[in-house]
Amino acid sequence: MKFRILALGAIAGAAALTAMAAPASAYVACNRHGDCWHVTDRYAYRPGWGIRVHDDNWKWRGHGYRWREHEGRGYWRNGIWITF
Repeated sequence: MKFRILALGAIAGAAALTAMAAPASAYVACNRHGDCWHVTDRYAYRPGWGIRVHDDNWKWRGHGYRWREHEGRGYWRNGIWITF
């Protein structure tokens, strides 16, 4: 009986670890000035803001990009984080 409980506990623990080890889906958002940051959702930014959202595996082609991470929803404009 004890062995069965230990085995079930080990299986449940392994399943929990596997679920937590799954990669988080994320995206890379960049504005027209080259400021890029990670976002967790593919937000519908207004076209006038000049923001493009790429998959997380997007590679920089060329120069002029820089990372500017920030918590929460928003975007970078003129070096300032605008929250929405």
